[in-house]
Amino acid sequence: MTDELERLANGVLWPGFFGTEAPEWLRAELRDGLAGVVYFGQNVGEGLPALSAAILDANPDALIGIDEEGGSVTRLESATGSTVPGAAQLGLLDDLVASEKTGAELARRVRAVGANVVLGPVADVNTDPRNPVIGVRAFGDDEALVSRHVVATIDGIQDAAVAACVKHFPGHGDTHMDSHHSLPEITLDHEEFERVHLEPFRAAVDAGADAVMTAHIVVPAWGEQPATLNPRVLGKLRDWGFDGVIITDALDMAAIRETVGLGGGAALALAAGADLLCIGNPTNPGDAALPDQDERDFRAARDGIVAALRDGSLSRERVEEAGRRVAALAAKLRAAADRDHETADDFDAADIVRRVLTVTGGTTAAASELAVIDARRRSTLAVDSAGSYVANALADDGLRVRLDVASTPLAEQDRVLEEVTAAAGTTVLLIDRPDTDAAQRELVERAAVRDPAAVVVNVGLPTANPLPLPTVEVAAASRLGAQMARDALLGRFAVKQRASAD
Repeated sequence: MTDELERLANGVLWPGFFGTEAPEWLRAELRDGLAGVVYFGQNVGEGLPALSAAILDANPDALIGIDEEGGSVTRLESATGSTVPGAAQLGLLDDLVASEKTGAELARRVRAVGANVVLGPVADVNTDPRNPVIGVRAFGDDEALVSRHVVATIDGIQDAAVAACVKHFPGHGDTHMDSHHSLPEITLDHEEFERVHLEPFRAAVDAGADAVMTAHIVVPAWGEQPATLNPRVLGKLRDWGFDGVIITDALDMAAIRETVGLGGGAALALAAGADLLCIGNPTNPGDAALPDQDERDFRAARDGIVAALRDGSLSRERVEEAGRRVAALAAKLRAAADRDHETADDFDAADIVRRVLTVTGGTTAAASELAVIDARRRSTLAVDSAGSYVANALADDGLRVRLDVASTPLAEQDRVLEEVTAAAGTTVLLIDRPDTDAAQRELVERAAVRDPAAVVVNVGLPTANPLPLPTVEVAAASRLGAQMARDALLGRFAVKQRASAD
């Protein structure tokens, strides 16, 4: 009986794992009906297509998902930074053809490594500028704009025989907390939440999105459980006529792991209406991760499902229904993979980003060399905010200094400013939260007094409050964005002026 229940549970589980080769435990579970896997940065290497082939050899119907959003979030280019436009850049450009082509390019790259599910686009409406986990991952702060670009991106992804998974339902945009570390609560008026934050998800459902990912957020108007575990919230998708796969955000995130636990969360998510359970990235515990953390997390989730099936708190019918939805998506993708798909040969990522870049607060003189102070916030589990590839691409052969303004005394910050100002080239302050991080803004203000010829490159949300130095607005912490900012500062193309606030 246990084996039968474990196999039933396998059909709705989606684990991460260590390494660039499939471990034996994973191959065995795939042969025994495991739904598939989620790739993270540690899985990516030159052998990724061979890894995908091994996974599909063990289970030809495996769903292989990857967080490949473009802009600030990439797994395929996690070592070097994304070369695809990000959502905020596409929203600022507001060119639906560019968004559709970007979706198609993301799908092409994902298919090229043997994966078949893009964990995107982000359908959150980023109405809180303090948001630590969404920000430039969203198309913007207006529900109509977000909706149309979500639909365009879905069309691009799914026309290329890859599933799109819109996220994070019912909307993670109005929070200043990160659900990787806590359980955010959104206390917006019910009518406002329905009108603003649900609208892009309605549009995604109407557009035929294959999958929707849940958010670990609490909306008190709909109950005290996080959306991932809340049947009232997930039921909204079914009420809209969505019959695709509801995928949970990672169950190893603190919002679930530190409240009901992996096993409890897995059972409760299924009972609430989720179909495929993303277990998460086994490297997230950092140094505390055990050598077999991937297998431990997988078994904890499965044991929780089996225990709930045994004691009757989770019905077998509900798990079978979830498994059927997962299997239907796998069958659809497998059939689509056998057909030829046209790929756009006129996709120009650099041109898209060049068209987005603007300068606020004055003009910049063409530089011959750049000396960069990287004062961005620390990386999070969701976004590699401090990835060195951004500053490296911006500085190229010039001086680059990392400065953590949150923990560095002012005297040391002044010493760094003096060192960089004395170096060859134009001083560039690389920041990402000018309106919400007082320390970043203070650094810019002190630099303006010391070196009025300095410039700012902002890879976060565009500034609403003017800075005292000319600011190149990039709207993505990506290698491509940094390269285009560098080209602009070196005078290789003209950047249009932008009003200090839109």
